[in-house]
Amino acid sequence: MRIAVMGAGSTGGYFGGMLARAGNDVSLIARGANLDSIRSNGLKVVRDEEEFTVQCQATNDPSAVGPVDLALLCVKTYQNAIAVPLLKPLIGPDTTVLCLQNGVDSYLTAAKVLGESVVLPGAAFIEAGMLGPGIIRQTGSVVRIILGETDGIETERCRVIRDATLEAGIPSEIAPDIKAGLWGKFLFIATMAGVTSMARATLAELMPQPHWRQVVLGCLAEIDAVGRASGVSLPKDILPKTTSYIEEHLPDLQASMHTDLVAGRPLELEALNGAVIRAGKKAGVATPINDVIYAMLKPLENGS
Repeated sequence: MRIAVMGAGSTGGYFGGMLARAGNDVSLIARGANLDSIRSNGLKVVRDEEEFTVQCQATNDPSAVGPVDLALLCVKTYQNAIAVPLLKPLIGPDTTVLCLQNGVDSYLTAAKVLGESVVLPGAAFIEAGMLGPGIIRQTGSVVRIILGETDGIETERCRVIRDATLEAGIPSEIAPDIKAGLWGKFLFIATMAGVTSMARATLAELMPQPHWRQVVLGCLAEIDAVGRASGVSLPKDILPKTTSYIEEHLPDLQASMHTDLVAGRPLELEALNGAVIRAGKKAGVATPINDVIYAMLKPLENGS
């Protein structure tokens, strides 16, 4: 497949690297030192059990790539106003843009610009970060992509993307209810990102403390209530399952929003805790924990 990755950071870089190693024609859309390093040295992926380097086209100009079969949208949501229109040269008659951004409605932003028939909602489950320009570090055993049409139909394009990712060693599945799938990840990531950023500490540091554990569990329950009131068919056992996941993977859990906060970078606040508040207001569900998180982080939203 001809594949372009818009945003070759930790998530996009990892998936792009895996897909390139499997023989796909991958182009990485990057910028700055990251772009320079990939051009000069290739993209290096470091995993717990291996590391490898791939050589692939890297550019900051999507028009130099042209139409592709698949474009992965992996930039931070606060970059969408600039990044999404830049995808247009990548779009041909049979192109799919798979949105792997945080949030439950991020794909709608791309759909408004590129067309609903082009954009496919999805979610990435991965613990990854940048060791430096052009170097991706993926940790832990949890790596997964879910994707699906909003009407629940298993289309040919879904099967093609799933098969390509599976062949590249990326666990992937077609979700029969992608909205529930997005909310399932959202419940976890918005809680982790919001609470750890507010506390300036990781979940590994917070969960052993009874008072912070109560905040974490309360935030999970709050988002669960908002989702259900919004008509999302979340699994009945999602709260205990999410809690167990957190407890089993504490050493590997690091929210990118927390990392961005510490580094003084902009925050995905609106796509995460802000989205909880907006959905809560629409559904008539109070969101006091997310209200506090939002109020504390709002002054830092644009970086410091």
